[in-house]
Amino acid sequence: MLELGKVQNLMVIQESDFGLYLAEDQDELQDKVLLPNAEIPEGTKLGDKIDVFLYKDTQDRIVATCKEPLLKLGEVAFLEVAEVTDIGAFLKWGLIKDLLLPFKEQLVKVEAGKSYVVGLYIDKTDRLCATMKVYNLLSSESPYIINKMTRGLVYRQTPEHGVFVAVDGKYHGLIINKEIYREYNIGDWIDIRIKNVRPDGKLELTERRQVNSQMEIDANQIMTILKKEDGFLPLNDKSNPNIIKEKLKMSKASFKRAVGRLLKEGVVEFANNGIKIRF
Repeated sequence: MLELGKVQNLMVIQESDFGLYLAEDQDELQDKVLLPNAEIPEGTKLGDKIDVFLYKDTQDRIVATCKEPLLKLGEVAFLEVAEVTDIGAFLKWGLIKDLLLPFKEQLVKVEAGKSYVVGLYIDKTDRLCATMKVYNLLSSESPYIINKMTRGLVYRQTPEHGVFVAVDGKYHGLIINKEIYREYNIGDWIDIRIKNVRPDGKLELTERRQVNSQMEIDANQIMTILKKEDGFLPLNDKSNPNIIKEKLKMSKASFKRAVGRLLKEGVVEFANNGIKIRF
């Protein structure tokens, strides 16, 4: 079965003046799709199987391409607006025909040259279109387990919940407020660790590593800031957690672990209600 918006592995079953016809097997003559001449990889012949993406061309015909678009069904991506017209905005997504983002699928007024997080869906006329309403397009059935490292796309932030992340551009993820130690921009791809898998399958995330690995990162960060501050920081194990978070972008517990390591290594010491470099 041919499916719009997905990459499929299809067989070359027929040649024509316009290109090669592809299908799931050589006996399938009805459900076939054209791979235009300009798209054919060199050396492709009858019987070969190739990976192609299916979409509709400017004449509303289903066609195949060997190019991989920036967005497929079941994913979200950060795409640039090529132009805004009277039917909506058109987005650059790596194919000859730009992708339509209808006005009814826009959550904010978009501008040409700017980029926005969108997902892909099939509209009532069987066309591929973009939408900014991405939450319901994401899946809760991820392959991830706790402490697995991966990447994710930031697509929303709220004061109540935290930073919403599309893990691998496909799965529901959230950085809860207490795990936020810096500013995030919509459209950022970030490195994340799976902190928890909720019963509903949604993922709780953090940018911080497991304790031992993160301790070294935090210790190096404290030393970097100490050197910028002429070797002294007015922070200690009794400092307000919010001040530590604002100054160092880490929790008080992480600060105490990292300072403990630096004290043990003999590179810092407590002085004047703070810490300073020993040499």
